[in-house]
Amino acid sequence: MDESFQHLERLVDELDARGLLARVVHTQSGRAFVRVINPRATSLAENVTCRPQATPAYYWWSWGERMHQVDDPAGAATKVARVLAAVSE
Repeated sequence: MDESFQHLERLVDELDARGLLARVVHTQSGRAFVRVINPRATSLAENVTCRPQATPAYYWWSWGERMHQVDDPAGAATKVARVLAAVSE
């Protein structure tokens, strides 16, 4: 199991704990990302990637912006939850 996958799995656990639907998706090219959906507003979704080869390693938003260091998946999950929160939440 590669380092990127392990970081993504830890993020999935933290996102699940916050009530979001999350899973690791593997592409045909071998790259993996986390697909996250707010179950209360399914149009609110995000794909998060991980680049462990960078020092320090980071999670990245789908639009290519660095989000949060991988050594703090709880902090990253909090950011994702904030971005995917429905107006009524």
